[in-house]
Amino acid sequence: MAANSLWQGVIPAITTPFTAEGAIDHAFLADHARQLIAAGCTGIVPLGSLGEAATLSFEDKCAILATLVEALGDSAPVIAGIASLSTDEAVALARQAEALGCKGLMVLPPYVYSTDWREMGAHMRAVLGATSLPCLLYNNPVAYKTDFSPEQIAELAGEYPLLQAVKESSGDVRRFAALKSILGDRLALLVGMDDAIVEGVSMGATGWIAGLVNAYPKESVKLFELASTGGFAAAAELYAWFLPLLRLDTVPKFVQLIKLVQAKVGLGSEYVRAPRLVLEGDERAAALAVIDKAIASKPAI
Repeated sequence: MAANSLWQGVIPAITTPFTAEGAIDHAFLADHARQLIAAGCTGIVPLGSLGEAATLSFEDKCAILATLVEALGDSAPVIAGIASLSTDEAVALARQAEALGCKGLMVLPPYVYSTDWREMGAHMRAVLGATSLPCLLYNNPVAYKTDFSPEQIAELAGEYPLLQAVKESSGDVRRFAALKSILGDRLALLVGMDDAIVEGVSMGATGWIAGLVNAYPKESVKLFELASTGGFAAAAELYAWFLPLLRLDTVPKFVQLIKLVQAKVGLGSEYVRAPRLVLEGDERAAALAVIDKAIASKPAI
């Protein structure tokens, strides 16, 4: 596999499906992953924020990875999200992901604990050096309270050839230019916030680790293609329709919201793991107003 070939196109941050009793629905997970790839997605990223990874045990995570690797075979890569409360567990999960047949890693800072570059850098170095798999660094200071600066990312890239890409979710599109100015084409740049995809592509992003793609895979792939080949002018009409939905990816209850969209379009259920609860009352009604309007006005593609 050529360098950076993993980091192109639309790569769903796949949701973790649960039954009404709270068990992982492995049969649906496998079918859903195959549907996403059939729609034109280029890989699958499980165990991210949208995958409710913080509610999953180590054994749950390994079982999810095994299901996806078996389901996709050689048709598309599984890129395992690696995050944990401890560095030791993150390293163990990275090694297990490699043993199970994953083709890459999305490396996150640790849950809960965020501090200075010395400690966070040491955590990332431990995971980056744990396997022979190509890695993507996930920078999401809003969710994880750790902000990797372009200079710090460049430092890691200089030390670890297997660090091939950055998923940028700071919300500051200027980061793409800053990374390019320091690193040139050394790292592939991927958009990590749904409602910044057209802007990110215009700044040189080659991939999109997307959320609403779980409910609208064909539309997501089409939007990415239009933005990549024709810029904003080509993507504007589809982007205008999609944006109210894409913005659901950027609020605290994004998991419940995206799963609600999935349920409404027949590509999943609303079931989440506590402490999350399904939406109710005015909050649910407001979300459904956005979702129903989008369903009613969905353009032909």
